[in-house]
This record gives sequence, C-alpha cells and structure tokens, in this order.
Amino acid sequence: MLAELKKTTELKMSKSIEAFKGDLSRVRTGRAHTGLLDHVSVDYYGTPTLLAQVAKVILLDARTIGVSPFEKKMIPAVEKAIRESDLGLNPATAGDTIRVPMPSLTEERRKELAKLAGQYAEKARIAVRNVRRDGMDHLKVDEKKHEISEDERKRLEVEVQKLTDDTIKEIDSAAHAKEQEILGQ
Repeated sequence: MLAELKKTTELKMSKSIEAFKGDLSRVRTGRAHTGLLDHVSVDYYGTPTLLAQVAKVILLDARTIGVSPFEKKMIPAVEKAIRESDLGLNPATAGDTIRVPMPSLTEERRKELAKLAGQYAEKARIAVRNVRRDGMDHLKVDEKKHEISEDERKRLEVEVQKLTDDTIKEIDSAAHAKEQEILGQ
C-alpha cells in the first residue's frame, strides 16, 4: 500500500512536469519548430480537427514552417486556423504549401514571453506542492488508522519531500532554460 502511495505520487508529479513542458513548448522563441502548431484546430467539414491530422507540417528553414494539407480544398481552412490561433502568426499560401514565417521578436515581447514561462513554472510548482500535500495527508490518515507507525510516517514524509524537491528543481531548470532561449542568451 505504501509503495502504491509513492508510485501514485511520483506519477502525479511527472504528469505535472509533462503538462508544464507542454505549456513551455507552445511559448514562441522566434525559432520555427513543428510542435508550435500541435494545438491548432482546423474546421474539417464542420468538425474541429488537429492540424497534424489534416496536413503535413515540416520545417522549410530555421524561421519558416511549411504546412501541406492532404486535401487541396482544405488550404483556406488551414490558413485561417493558423491565422486565428493565439500564436500571432501570418501564414501565406504558395501553391499547395502554406508558408508560416516566424516573425522576429521585439525585446518587449521577449520579456513578456519570459514572464509567461515563469507563470507556467509557478503553476507547475503549485501542482507539485498540492500532490505533496495530498501524499502527506494520506500518510497522516494511515497513521491514525494504525496502518503505519509514526516513525514510518516520518520516514515516508521525508521521501515525499525529497521527491517534491527534485521535481521542483527539474521545473526550475526547464523554466530557466526556456527563459534563456527566449531572451536569446
């Protein structure tokens, strides 16, 4: 049962990190990468569908993404979906391919994006601390039910705290790396 608690705590913390890294991947750094368009939804015959399911997304060069819809008549819908996404991109059609150039970032915009990365990191740290609190509460309940001893509870609380500290260090390091990438340092 205690191994199960530890396993679920680790799993929840790793899911918090995955969600955080997903949030970070959507923060634009001025460089093109295909993952930038992963969450863009296209109106595919009345059904919202992810861009990757209706088009091939490739890098044309370091600052340009190429999008080739599988069906030629989907070009206007794909272009509209990219333009209306929250990414601030301006796609242009060239034959069967939609070119999505990455605009260069101003210093002010870089600072805003770095701040956004920090907000995502704080949200992830809060999620991890909530998982820690739930684990600690669970241990106290088990102790009151006499399923574990006080010494065992204290030992397990130390393990949960160490896991929390390691997870927060990983979040901080990923956030710092993303901020450096955004600020171009």
